[in-house]
Amino acid sequence: MVEIRIHGRGGQGVVTASDLLAMAAFKEGHYAQAFPSFGSERTGAPVVSYCRVSDEPIRSREPVLDPDIVIVQDPTLLPVMDVFSGLKPGGVVLINSGKDPSELGELPDATVLTVPASEIARAHVGRPLPNAALLGALAAVTGQWKLESVEEAIKHKWHGRVGNGNAAAAAEAYERVKVREHA
Repeated sequence: MVEIRIHGRGGQGVVTASDLLAMAAFKEGHYAQAFPSFGSERTGAPVVSYCRVSDEPIRSREPVLDPDIVIVQDPTLLPVMDVFSGLKPGGVVLINSGKDPSELGELPDATVLTVPASEIARAHVGRPLPNAALLGALAAVTGQWKLESVEEAIKHKWHGRVGNGNAAAAAEAYERVKVREHA
């Protein structure tokens, strides 16, 4: 089982990101579960969402305390909360930032990758919503999901220009990560 925890702020599509990831995994024949953890949140308040993907039925309904993957949609959360809490050894961290990981402060012993997802989204969708771009980058860095499955999930959620724009953002982030891996 792969467990993912996504951190961000209300209004950034944190919950939608976990839903899209679960949908992409389901399209590939896996069992998937996605759910948020928030109270009476408002736009800008910290939000956490979870996703589990497995080849067997998923019985657990608890929050993901020991994730294999952590996605940080808003890097301003790094100094104010322990977003890396419980990250498994050898885990993957994906951060929405144009900075080099070494510029972001103390990071866990993990594969840490930064992607300027908000800028990519702004170029393709007209708004700085990083979720779709980060899912494209995640597909590239982990190989757990195919880019095509992520794009299908995105286009299922949003139709027309919005779906196409978000799918293009995911594809651009995917390609940026692939180019960086081969450099």
